[in-house]
Amino acid sequence: MSQTFHQGGTATGNPQGAAVGSPAHNISGKGLKTGQLGLLAVVVLGISTIAPAYTLTSALGPTINEAGLQLPVIFLIGFIPMILVSLAYRELNADSPDSGTTFTWVTKAFGPWVGWMGGWGLLAANIIVLSNLAAVAVDFFYLFLSQLFGSPEIAELAANKPLNVATCFVFVALAVWVSYRGLHTTKIVQYGLVGFQLLALGLFVAMAFANWSTSETAIPFSWEWFDVTRIETFGQIAAGISLSIFVYWGWDVCLTVNEETANGKKTSGIAGTLTAVVVLGIYLLVSIATMMFAGVGDTGIGLNNEENHGNIFTALASPVMGPFAILMSLAVLSSSAASLQSTFMSPSRSLLAMAHYGAMPKPFSRLSKRFSTPGFATIAAGVLSAGFYAVMHVISENVLNDTILALGLMICFYYGLTAIACAWYFRQSVFSSIRNFLLRLACPLAGGIGLFVVFGQTAVDSLAPEFGSGSEVFGIGLVFVLGVGILAMGAVFMVVMSRLRPGFFQGETIRKDTPALVVPE
Repeated sequence: MSQTFHQGGTATGNPQGAAVGSPAHNISGKGLKTGQLGLLAVVVLGISTIAPAYTLTSALGPTINEAGLQLPVIFLIGFIPMILVSLAYRELNADSPDSGTTFTWVTKAFGPWVGWMGGWGLLAANIIVLSNLAAVAVDFFYLFLSQLFGSPEIAELAANKPLNVATCFVFVALAVWVSYRGLHTTKIVQYGLVGFQLLALGLFVAMAFANWSTSETAIPFSWEWFDVTRIETFGQIAAGISLSIFVYWGWDVCLTVNEETANGKKTSGIAGTLTAVVVLGIYLLVSIATMMFAGVGDTGIGLNNEENHGNIFTALASPVMGPFAILMSLAVLSSSAASLQSTFMSPSRSLLAMAHYGAMPKPFSRLSKRFSTPGFATIAAGVLSAGFYAVMHVISENVLNDTILALGLMICFYYGLTAIACAWYFRQSVFSSIRNFLLRLACPLAGGIGLFVVFGQTAVDSLAPEFGSGSEVFGIGLVFVLGVGILAMGAVFMVVMSRLRPGFFQGETIRKDTPALVVPE
């Protein structure tokens, strides 16, 4: 059993599972049903949210456009801040398991104003990615139908904007319905969808390795692909890492469901780190196999062909898998649909926590009486993501690419803020042991600073209209408008909320806290 000594010098026992609702931690339960998930279920949920098949088909093109043959090393470099940040999340979760995650922890470390912006960054990232997931689901839905019925004209229906948006609304509505029904229904759905996409990816990798030499654009494997010095500018590294961060993002959903997980203080943290490691292995295998088979040329199936950037697997499935290509279409469809559903866990529970502590309008704290889920917040997240998708389809020339780049900014912001909050929150105990120094100071600080460096570099670069798809708003790049503009919008909304619900901003619901010494179990 650990003992926590707070600023006032009072020692309080922290028995297993007693953190939520403990006055020492000034956090409280929100009515969510506890003990629903074990370690395997949480890892599956994390993999589902990351959605390997979906993220790879969306991000391989833009990432290789920035990094070229150094794609594998960019994935490795992008993984470093992710694993460092995951360690910070694990430490914070062990101290104060709460579904508000970033919002709650940053508030405890830096106070309500910074905490609110951290929560806003998390919400904005999730709303953006939900629209992105819907876009890929729609594209692959019509591609699957065209392959199933042997009619290429069906795939072209995805280019019909009104039909595209209407189909998106249907996918979002289905995802909201499953999420509303709770984690039991979610778990059943996710086991099937995640298992299928991993099997399909495994088959794709095996066939790409087996047949790579038969491709006209094939290139042999080289260890030079792992040499970071071959990347010419830091801007390329920053852009590549920003995109790489996007493909790892989502493991933190393992922490979001900590109040609903058996032994959530320990299990959720382990699941988040384990999920990131498993996904790294998947990405390295797929990226190497894809590069060897397709090459990095800008014509045909080459990975630098801009026509392939939106959906890499659309271009490669048939050349690699032949008659089994339809399985890859199904894998990406199931991956994006599964992630669309599981991703709703994060914004709904973050909105629930923010409303519970008085930082958002009270209706967001309403739970479904039948399913004990954040019903109002889940529906609201669905409406916001569908609306964002519809607007982006009007103003962006390349919705997928622009939203991925903007999402990278959001992720860097709130992940980096959470990591630095960990170092500050535990500052009085970081020199009490080597373990605490590494896990509570060195790793979180390195990860947080690294992410903010990437955030700054990408923000500056995205000011130019040619960054991303080339879309602009009054001469400013659309990626900058989305990434930085939405954060600025959050600051305005925060001021409004401070007038409407001043209690939270005056420290009445979550107070700044500094554990002087924590002796781990």
